[in-house]
Amino acid sequence: MNSLQLTFNLKHYLALIILITCSISFGQNVTEFKGIVLDKDTNSPLALADLIITNSNVSTIANSDGEFLLKVPENLLQNTVTISYLGYQKLEVALSNFKPTDTKIYLQQAATVLAAIDIVAPKDAKELVEKALALKGENYATETVFMTGFYRETIKKRNRNASLSEAIVSIDKSSYKSSKNDQITLIKARKNTDYSRLDTIALKIQGGPYSSLHTDIIKYPEYIFNDETLSDYTFTFGRSTQVDNQLVYVVNFKQKENVYRPLYYGTLYIDANNYALTSAVYKLNVENQVEATKLFVRKKPRKANVYPTEASYKVNYRTKNGKWYFAYSNILISFKVNWDNRWFNSRYTLQSEMAITDWNINKDLLTNKQTKKLKANSILQDQVSGFSDPDFWGEYNIIEPEKSIETAIKKIKRQVEKN
Repeated sequence: MNSLQLTFNLKHYLALIILITCSISFGQNVTEFKGIVLDKDTNSPLALADLIITNSNVSTIANSDGEFLLKVPENLLQNTVTISYLGYQKLEVALSNFKPTDTKIYLQQAATVLAAIDIVAPKDAKELVEKALALKGENYATETVFMTGFYRETIKKRNRNASLSEAIVSIDKSSYKSSKNDQITLIKARKNTDYSRLDTIALKIQGGPYSSLHTDIIKYPEYIFNDETLSDYTFTFGRSTQVDNQLVYVVNFKQKENVYRPLYYGTLYIDANNYALTSAVYKLNVENQVEATKLFVRKKPRKANVYPTEASYKVNYRTKNGKWYFAYSNILISFKVNWDNRWFNSRYTLQSEMAITDWNINKDLLTNKQTKKLKANSILQDQVSGFSDPDFWGEYNIIEPEKSIETAIKKIKRQVEKN
């Protein structure tokens, strides 16, 4: 899985990932709404809840604290917003009910009628997964779709933020019937790194934004469920749930006990009506440290022992006009670096998020002399330097950042201003 491998060098060089989303028409006045999405019964925040302006492609995703920042073009202020979250009833709220700050959205858990589920549920979980993969031509886009996304990547040493990069990207998402790979064009990017928090070891995520696209199990099944590995997994049904008030089958999977190479385990959510994969949450089995390390570490200093401690992935799809589209990706990779000549180890966490918010973008409007098409092995950090153009980023900072990230940006910017 080369696109997710880590390369180590003896340089002050480091790339990380945490992503988020945006979508706004260029040149339009926008109105901001801030708030939080909560469980109606427990009042607990719902992390990564979806908010979509109806009859448009403008959307956003709540952060890990359930907080959201929604920027609405002037011509859409009379619309409603659809708020959805796995296992909860979909809710529509008029934008006239949103406040500039402190908007509270409460979602009610969906009650699933288990008796009805038992009647129609397939009997073989593996066959259901195979059917979902086979129906990609019917359920997903059959033409190239032009998408826009807001991408953020971050790295932490222990619990402290050390690097932050952000980018606006344009994606040529090829047909799910085609074997052609997706293409990414870099529209705008910025980054900052606090090198005082980093060792001289250099960390890179091969592929950069492309790694996010590769979590699309339907488009790139070879990374998890190819013809050779599908039989190495055990598939079982979990308790069915609902997404956007539609019945969804829950399929759990893990590698068989007699398979020793690192494979994945997690949960697939499959629409009961058309058998489309609506989302997936999965992890790499890193118990076999030697073999797991080979998947990520291509090169390292001689005196360093490097191994992953966690590799987690999440992908969401969104439906429109009867077709499903790649909408959101989250990758989190944690690993330890043990040095022969040091008492204490170093712990790093690399996280990336990509959120898609515009599917019908005017490609010619974005693709100009300042854009740059990324290669499949491009690393975002290699393409950008410094925070700049605050007017542009003020318009495109769509998702409310986590407080830790927001604080990290301020500290890094202050340090840059001193130099």
